[in-house]
Amino acid sequence: MRVTTSKSKNSESFYINYAYIGKNGKNTSKVFKKLGTLKELSEKLNTDRDGVMAWAKEQARIETEKHKLESENVSVDFHPNRLINSNEQRSFNCGYLFLQSICKSLRFDNICRNIKTRHNYEYNLQSILQDLIYARILSPSSKKSSFEFAENLLEQPKYELHDVYRALSTLSVESDFIQAELYKNSHFIHNRNTKILYYDCTNYFFEIEEADELRKYGKSKEHRPNPIIGMGLFMDADGIPLSFDIYPGNQNEQLSLKPLERKIISDFECSEFIYCSDSGLASKRNKKFNNTNGRHYVITQSLKKLNKEDRDIALKPTQYRKIGSTKFIDLTTLNEQDEEVISSIYYKEVPIERNGICETLIVTYSPKYKRYQRNIRNEQIKRAENMISNNSKFKKEKRNPNDPGRFIKKTATTEHGEAATETYYEIDESVISNEEMYDGFYAVTTDLEGDISEIIKINKQRWQIEECFKIMKTEFEARPVYLQREDRIKAHFLICFVSLMIYRLLEIKLEKNYTTRTIINTLRNMNVCKIDEYGYIPTYTRNDLTDKLHELFGFRTDTEIIKKSKMRSIIKESKILR
Repeated sequence: MRVTTSKSKNSESFYINYAYIGKNGKNTSKVFKKLGTLKELSEKLNTDRDGVMAWAKEQARIETEKHKLESENVSVDFHPNRLINSNEQRSFNCGYLFLQSICKSLRFDNICRNIKTRHNYEYNLQSILQDLIYARILSPSSKKSSFEFAENLLEQPKYELHDVYRALSTLSVESDFIQAELYKNSHFIHNRNTKILYYDCTNYFFEIEEADELRKYGKSKEHRPNPIIGMGLFMDADGIPLSFDIYPGNQNEQLSLKPLERKIISDFECSEFIYCSDSGLASKRNKKFNNTNGRHYVITQSLKKLNKEDRDIALKPTQYRKIGSTKFIDLTTLNEQDEEVISSIYYKEVPIERNGICETLIVTYSPKYKRYQRNIRNEQIKRAENMISNNSKFKKEKRNPNDPGRFIKKTATTEHGEAATETYYEIDESVISNEEMYDGFYAVTTDLEGDISEIIKINKQRWQIEECFKIMKTEFEARPVYLQREDRIKAHFLICFVSLMIYRLLEIKLEKNYTTRTIINTLRNMNVCKIDEYGYIPTYTRNDLTDKLHELFGFRTDTEIIKKSKMRSIIKESKILR
């Protein structure tokens, strides 16, 4: 290792460089450690430039000796008849180190230090919060099991289980503060794009029988008969969570928007943006709230729920344009066997004034989307026909929109109108015809004026917020929730929210080149085996993703053996502010 310097306009900096042979077989080098600027080191060492250089060379010599020591071959003796030590933990997860590095960049230490000034507790809130996040991503389960999982990390918890439950109460009180600070600090990792904010709601069930003030019986997204709570979530234009809140399970989700949006406007200093949501959050009040002070909206619109006059205009095949063209097109003249036509999108603008709001209904038509919808429905019709053939039982109550049973009708009269002696079931052609009317069509309402393709693009990105909920519910197993106290329930969802933010930031660092399942399973499987006093041996499979993680975060856990001293350095490296 050797000392190098670099000069900028106002200062000179000193580095220790590490020389090695690159993949191309050529000699190269990289910065091993930044020692500091000439001004900083001169003041610290009370010497001139020559003195600083002499000191820097000595540091390089010390690091070289350490590196040589760490790079020596290791011989380990194993005996086939020698038992391993009883109750000794030998396997540890090291995948959390990459998450720990992101936590450091998000300034968790500063956040928890500020919280400490407002509360009287002795436990280490930062350690508990971070361990709960690691557990939620790497081994989601109950808080007790999360505490036990923390013992599988290289850094063992120095707190007790009862401290975890006490910390949940503190986290609940400080939830808004934590969200606002994480948003501000996340700019150090990624420049947040808040020009467009996406909002949606979901709910989570509890395996209890009796409702309380928060957990209420309501319309479950998963059609479960359990009490639920609702969650409203804001996401930025890059798919990174911005803020969330929870509300009673029987509350109309329309009412959840304004309180959380006001919090974002005041605490996050995001005042001008385009609000995007689905039609379930398209109340008159929500539209008016986002039609002022530099805010605008793009909201999906159900064509079936339009009044007849507007619906007829929207579905009328004339007055459409191909995106990028000003020429009017009649949809009935399109050759939908032509590949160019199939891959094109056509649109119509319909001015609408209702409820005191002037807006534009943008109706799009896609032959590809039409083909997709018809293929899905044809498969459902086949299933309905099989249900009839197999004399399956049919539910009379309101069906799910994708239930093939919606195509089945019950007939209890003969063709001459007399009372039938037996009932029979058949495919309801009128339901099919009614659905076919809307094939290929999609609509949004907006108060924006301008490029139609940009408005359509804004709405298309809504899938990312649906994916956020999917990750929390499946990968992070956010439900069912077994906690009983309201404050601890709120803290549970805060942990899920922060875990999602950290995961999304990691995903962006990886340039979105890997699937959610691949990233999370890779981190979960990154285990090392402790070999007595020698160090640790990786037991996971090295691949492109593990190489990329090590490259991004500046440390490696995939050498044949990692000496104890080296592992301590790696852990320290994961806590360096980047």
